[in-house]
Amino acid sequence: MTAVDELFAERVRALKPVPCDHPADVLLPLYDAQLGSRHSDLAARWLQSQGQGFYTIGSSGHEGNAGVAAALRPTDPALLHYRSGAFYLARAAQHQDKDGIRDILLGVAAATSEPIAGGRHKVFGRHDLAIIPQTSTIASHLPRAMGVAFTIARAAKLGVPSPWPADAVVVTSFGDASANHSTATGAINAALHTSYQGIPMPLLLVCEDNGIGISVRTPDGWIKQAYGQRPGLRYFDADGTDLAATLTMATEAATFVRRNRRPAFLRLRTVRLMGHAGSDVEAAYRSPAELMADEELDPLLGTARLLLGSGYQPDDVIELYESKRAEVMAIAREVAGLPQLDSAAAVAAPLRMPDPEIVAKSLPGHHVAPGRTEPLTLGQSINRALADVLASYPEAIAFGEDIGRKGGVYGVTRGLQRTFGAARVFDTLLDEQSILGLALGAGVSGLLPLPEIQYLAYLHNAEDQLRGEAASLKFFSQGQYRNPMLLRIAGYGYQKGFGGHFHNDDAIGVLRDIPGLVIASPARPDDAAAMLHTCAAAARAEGAVCVFLEPIALYHQRDLYEPGDERWLAQYPAEPVQIGKARTYGDGAELTIITFGNALPMSLRVAAELPGIRVVDLRWLAPLPIEDLLREANATGRVLVADETRRSGGVSEGVLAALLDAGYTGRLTRVTSEDTFVPLGNAAHQVLLSQQTIKQAAQALLDN
Repeated sequence: MTAVDELFAERVRALKPVPCDHPADVLLPLYDAQLGSRHSDLAARWLQSQGQGFYTIGSSGHEGNAGVAAALRPTDPALLHYRSGAFYLARAAQHQDKDGIRDILLGVAAATSEPIAGGRHKVFGRHDLAIIPQTSTIASHLPRAMGVAFTIARAAKLGVPSPWPADAVVVTSFGDASANHSTATGAINAALHTSYQGIPMPLLLVCEDNGIGISVRTPDGWIKQAYGQRPGLRYFDADGTDLAATLTMATEAATFVRRNRRPAFLRLRTVRLMGHAGSDVEAAYRSPAELMADEELDPLLGTARLLLGSGYQPDDVIELYESKRAEVMAIAREVAGLPQLDSAAAVAAPLRMPDPEIVAKSLPGHHVAPGRTEPLTLGQSINRALADVLASYPEAIAFGEDIGRKGGVYGVTRGLQRTFGAARVFDTLLDEQSILGLALGAGVSGLLPLPEIQYLAYLHNAEDQLRGEAASLKFFSQGQYRNPMLLRIAGYGYQKGFGGHFHNDDAIGVLRDIPGLVIASPARPDDAAAMLHTCAAAARAEGAVCVFLEPIALYHQRDLYEPGDERWLAQYPAEPVQIGKARTYGDGAELTIITFGNALPMSLRVAAELPGIRVVDLRWLAPLPIEDLLREANATGRVLVADETRRSGGVSEGVLAALLDAGYTGRLTRVTSEDTFVPLGNAAHQVLLSQQTIKQAAQALLDN
């Protein structure tokens, strides 16, 4: 029990009735949602005390968000933060067959029967309630919300089926502390940037302002100062402790967004009751007077005043409170001890790699067009493959910085906008978080996004959009929601005349650390086109999130061994490449060089100089082609891994570990780039892997 709960009846009896324009039959269902949320918070703490509950971040003090749910339609997609219990219950009540309280408590108990995450995390999400699950990463869901809002009109324009009605409003909620995060400010800026151009952006941003982020206070008036005067952003303000005021203002805000297809910002003034979470001792940083003042602003008391003004008696209001307690606690006792995930396989099941058979069946077939059999560079091959994908899948859209009219910094997307139109191939603002957020929103809305990050170094500004949002969605929804994506990134080193660490980056360890992510790394033109088709099919058929790493230095390379030999050109492929399958060059019996990317042509040149070498191109960095690697390693008993990424955190660490785990017992060594950023100019040659280094290591293995 807490003071908020213990003193509720006493405080209700001391209330003065307040007249209300909303009738009691409107208020009562919302009061019921508020009560359900409050008692779910209390039940979560009881479950924790019994060793049967595992999440105590509550919604107490924020129950006014039930009025936001009532102002929207149950088909409006919602991306909610972790204090959205009353919103969730109010929307569940709009579907009378849904037991929202049970959903919440099943999540608290980490029960496998919880309908969205299946015991993997406590989230507010449910597919049949149009609530896309979010975890507690600060503001990470706002770029996706922006992307969903953008996609509603774009899907209709392309004639692509969408899960959202054409006049839907996207609602996303967040706290006042999160409003300061770069992810939030970037997403809001992207929404305004889009709307400024006359592009529909039906996004309702709901900032639930309780004035504190864990223990750090938000300056009084800061949210209004930061967002109240933004050009192009309609601002609304409501007392979130007053349900009637919230319902009125939320309805006005939702109506504005729905009619005008422009973004709006709704600030709800709320309070935080019972601390940030069950383990939070507020007395360490808040005074007793401050805590008591917040308790007097309890939104449940605010709604009680309205009910009293509608003719209810204090005992009636208290009886509703206590009967809801009994209902919630009965459910809490039922869920306590329910089965939880009991194996690593069960936990990771939603993260499985795409099924090769399903992917193969979904490939539309890419055929060599008559008269188009000339050999291609890597850049040309990717360009043609992108055109094929756009032609095959009407829901595919390609976007990024400079990819439209310019055709990309390196010309890889040249001509695509002219062929497929600006609705399907378009430039974005310079913000990687927003590019990925747009892709996330498009993927969950029925489109197949093909975003581009201009350089690998720029991805690091937005990594959490892959880790915390893209890759985790199937995990936290058991595949009920998915965000297919084929993310192209120009990367790696060895650029001539255009150096420095931002344009020669080999830091891909963060990508290989993301569960469920498919990472393609083609080097040859024919592989690149075939692998791009496979990734697009895997994204479309299996909801895969695929990262396609393109070696910039190989985009326009034509020769392999001698100037003019054009041995690095290749014809457009007729067959796809299965995910997780390597490619072997030669049948040498003395040494196996395992490599990828820019190191592939170096290794092939070394193999031409030294006898007895076979070269294996990984092609896929996740999943690694373990079966192929073990076979080719055992064929020679000597393995050299030639890795252009860094020694620490690079690909070779994973390759060596995989071979040893698989039982390989032969000779094994590696050569890599150095543990440093890539410098400008010729100094880069001092730190990047070189052909000479590969040759020396290969010769040493052959001699011993």
